[in-house]
Amino acid sequence: MTYNYDKHTLGDIPRFGAEEFGELPALAMAGSEALSYRGLEASVRRAALDLLALGLAKGDRVVILSENRPEWGVASFSIARAGGVSVPILVDFPPEQVANIVEHSGARIVWASAKQRRKLEGLDPGIRVLPIEDLASPERRAWDEGLDLAGLPQVVSTDLAAIVYTSGTTGRSKGVMLTHRNLIADALACESVIVLSPKDVLLSILPLAHTYEYTIGFLIPMMSGSSINYLDKPPSASALLPALASIKPTIVLSVPLVIEKVYRSGVKPKLEKMALYRLAFFRPLLDRLAGRSLMRSFGGRIRFFGVGGAPLDPEVEAFLIRARFPHAIGYGLTETAPIIAAAKVGSTKVKMAGPPLGGAEIRILPLPGAHVPDAAAEGAAADQAGEIIVRGPMVGPGYYKDPERTAEAFPADGYFHTGDLGFLDRKGRLYVRGRSKTMILGASGENIYPEEVEAVLNSSPFVAESLVYGDDEGLTALVQLKPEILDELASYLKEGLMGAEKAAAKFGQSVGQALRHAVEQAGAAEQAVEGATKVLLARVKKETNERLAAFSRIAKVEAQTEPFEKTPTQKIKRFLYPRRDKG
Repeated sequence: MTYNYDKHTLGDIPRFGAEEFGELPALAMAGSEALSYRGLEASVRRAALDLLALGLAKGDRVVILSENRPEWGVASFSIARAGGVSVPILVDFPPEQVANIVEHSGARIVWASAKQRRKLEGLDPGIRVLPIEDLASPERRAWDEGLDLAGLPQVVSTDLAAIVYTSGTTGRSKGVMLTHRNLIADALACESVIVLSPKDVLLSILPLAHTYEYTIGFLIPMMSGSSINYLDKPPSASALLPALASIKPTIVLSVPLVIEKVYRSGVKPKLEKMALYRLAFFRPLLDRLAGRSLMRSFGGRIRFFGVGGAPLDPEVEAFLIRARFPHAIGYGLTETAPIIAAAKVGSTKVKMAGPPLGGAEIRILPLPGAHVPDAAAEGAAADQAGEIIVRGPMVGPGYYKDPERTAEAFPADGYFHTGDLGFLDRKGRLYVRGRSKTMILGASGENIYPEEVEAVLNSSPFVAESLVYGDDEGLTALVQLKPEILDELASYLKEGLMGAEKAAAKFGQSVGQALRHAVEQAGAAEQAVEGATKVLLARVKKETNERLAAFSRIAKVEAQTEPFEKTPTQKIKRFLYPRRDKG
């Protein structure tokens, strides 16, 4: 089937799928019987008629609050078929935020899973809360030619399809409006990066309520005859590894945190323990072998490992390139449904987002005095760095019931102003360097991008995560040390030299010596993890500053003892830090 974003809607996708792919598997929980394309269309028809029977009128909003499951897709398509507007809510949202979204959207119907229904207690009694589990039961997926579909409304591509409420990293949520045209246009534009077929098998590990997973990991496969498998629990290593071994997916979408953890906890330590890896001559071969091992750990058939939602650590990205691991990088926003630039497998470059997708007109809006690090090195003059703005069929119409923010981000020039900073190189490829709203003005007027400083901090063997902000004293870094480092400090304090030898064997001589030095410097009067931690943080600060320009060096490092609060795409919620309740 050839789709046209000016003609077709989301409700057409299961109908065309049933005609073209019939009994091929479409959606399944990992290890369970799949819902076929024909069964998907049958379930969608019944659910759409149910919505009409409940009084749904064209344009009415319907909430989906559920973990990933085949019924999530049935709900989404049926809302579109009935002329409604989907309001997907991330399951990480607390009850108060869920209630606010239901109220703000004006939804009168909610499809929710059993695990999530408790969050809906206390809603207006007039709001119908329905069990999503019923939407793909065996009797509902059975084909029935006698269903009267005449009452379903006519839906056009420019009709509103979804309102997606973002958690964001800079404050209160906003409802991003997306039309059928926006979502289908972006799905079609991604064909320049990946083309799927009925032979492809996906393992879905990201929430469907996020546009990255919805467009790339759901719409494109459903338009292509591929099959999607969902996990019945969060994608921890204990749940993910057996599923990968069993399903052997060809396509996986991920946020950077997943592959970064795999690299730092498994791949990097093994490589650094090899004596041959210290010799430059052998590194390419060992990187390739590590890449093959990584491929086996993901089931052995991966041909496309998509990374998006947040910046990928440059060190990890450089390894994936050297290892020839089949990864692709993308950049986008919820407001653009979401991808506007991407580098396909085999053409990625460190720190590069990639060429603009077809139909995405990307421009760089110069900002007064803006300078983006690395721009000149990548073939762009300093005055070509600035805010990324874009227009095209994938760009949504604005924010629901929020004319002020809509006017700010979608001005009359026709471009969506992303608030992200970057540049285009001489080949027209996009590089993203941070958020304009997080930019810190240095003492002498320099533009400092905290993401760049954090990338250096996070490359330390002691650091799990970090966040940099500016105050009257300069730059302050909140640093969360790796749990295993803290464990080894405690072990060293308890076992003395034996602990140091164990640390050296586990992490390598340099880290082992650093732990020993930290404990010694803590002093006999302060033989505690806290004292040794201060010494380690001082070392992290010193080594980081040695790699930074003078104007972007860190003035102060503080320990972050609890994990940072994050968005569903694992970005730190910057607006929560520094904590205002510190006494």
